[in-house]
Amino acid sequence: MDSYNLTRLKKNKDFLKVYRLGKSVADKNLVMYRLKSDDGIIRVGFSVGKKFGKAVSRNRVKRVLREICRLNKDRFEVGYDYVIIARTAAQDSDYQELEKSVLKLLNKHARFRRCEP
Repeated sequence: MDSYNLTRLKKNKDFLKVYRLGKSVADKNLVMYRLKSDDGIIRVGFSVGKKFGKAVSRNRVKRVLREICRLNKDRFEVGYDYVIIARTAAQDSDYQELEKSVLKLLNKHARFRRCEP
């Protein structure tokens, strides 16, 4: 298997494109959007709204999600952009619960892909 890195999705126009054109799956903690990209890399962006809480708690969740994605980068499909949105329920979740959510949503996307023509 080729070694590759996750790249961060940072620009607002990239986030908007994934929201507008991508497919989404969700559970109680997270919403994940996925969109096929033109290049052969994996880009992941994170979004945590102000309803979530103060900046300290929002940044903590983003750090945890970044680490989960880094450690599970082999489960992400190459050539896709992902946006992961934390719901307020994620505030009470620990690392293991968030990791289960991310992996479950990745599996849902993989199942949808098999159904596409």
